[in-house]
Amino acid sequence: MNRIIKIGMDVHSTNITLCAMEPVFGAEDRIFGEIQITPNYKEVILFIEKLKWKLGFFDDYSIECGYEAGCLGYTLYHQLTNAGINCVILAPTTMLTPQGQRIKTDRRDARLIAHCLCYGGYHPVYIPTGEDDAVKEYLRMRDDIKQAVKKLKQQINAFVLRHGCQYTGAKWTIKHITWLNKLELDPLYRETLNEYMAAYENLETRIEGYDKRIEEIAGEARYRENAKKLGCFLGIRTHTALSLIVETGDFKRFAKGNIYAAFLGLAPGERSSSTNVNRLGISKGGNVHLRCLLIEAAKGICKGTIGHKSNELRSRQRGQSADVIAYADKANRRLRSKYYRMIRHEKKRNVAVTAVARELACFIWGMMTGNIGIAGEGTSVPAVSQG
Repeated sequence: MNRIIKIGMDVHSTNITLCAMEPVFGAEDRIFGEIQITPNYKEVILFIEKLKWKLGFFDDYSIECGYEAGCLGYTLYHQLTNAGINCVILAPTTMLTPQGQRIKTDRRDARLIAHCLCYGGYHPVYIPTGEDDAVKEYLRMRDDIKQAVKKLKQQINAFVLRHGCQYTGAKWTIKHITWLNKLELDPLYRETLNEYMAAYENLETRIEGYDKRIEEIAGEARYRENAKKLGCFLGIRTHTALSLIVETGDFKRFAKGNIYAAFLGLAPGERSSSTNVNRLGISKGGNVHLRCLLIEAAKGICKGTIGHKSNELRSRQRGQSADVIAYADKANRRLRSKYYRMIRHEKKRNVAVTAVARELACFIWGMMTGNIGIAGEGTSVPAVSQG
């Protein structure tokens, strides 16, 4: 008889709590051991070896480890799989948790993970390849620097405002930056602003270098074709396209476009009963980084004339097949039309932008899976409301 042992691991940077469990249908689960160890994968392997010796079976067993996705990434997963141990990472939002639970400890968390492994109460996290993970980290580093620039701009604006200076035109244009550099202030104030501006220019220069490197990465053979296809959509340039590719991985693991949108946390909720219909906001689960990028892309779509193609967009579409361009153009027209239609019906702008982002995710799924002949399948969007 093939016995199945599941090992739940509650993983922290300071310790790992293990719980070995054997599922027994119709009876109480059989727990073989619970222990807290140092955060070292070799300790996990030692625990498994001791468990095998304790149970006294060698050929008729199946052992699987699992832990909840978190800030520690995929390191433990790769260490265990390289050692020949079957391991999965559980998506936290899909785990079945006990109702009314008020006590939370590492031991209980390890038991919960083992229980989910035993009875399938979870969905596994997609594990990216080493190359994709490295590119993802580079892209996120660039976005972190971009956030630092945004914060620095706010600090500079606040500094000059505190000292009686206010610019009335569009900010962070060439004219605005020239105005800041020529602003007459007391000597120490001027020195402070000069330091702020030097830091701003340094960060902007670094971002330009990062963007050039991202263009080089997107031009590599394994990313080139898909990045160029995604660039045919309004609002999606190289950075966003490459982020979608490396963070999603295999688009075909999603059966439909609306399932992919739900993975990004763009699926609207609903709480209706009888004749009462109550629309909820988006779930905001899943990949936060990609969701933010698609919201930004949707903001770019929600501008301009329906059907208009800029020279930049025409340049990005150049060299693509007629089917790909037609599919992207259909998406661009439909999404822009959808936004203006929702605004005419007095929907809030953020609600309309979110709805466009969700449908854009569906079109992206169609492009990446080759379903460009069924542009409407899986892309119909119910009303979206902001919670």
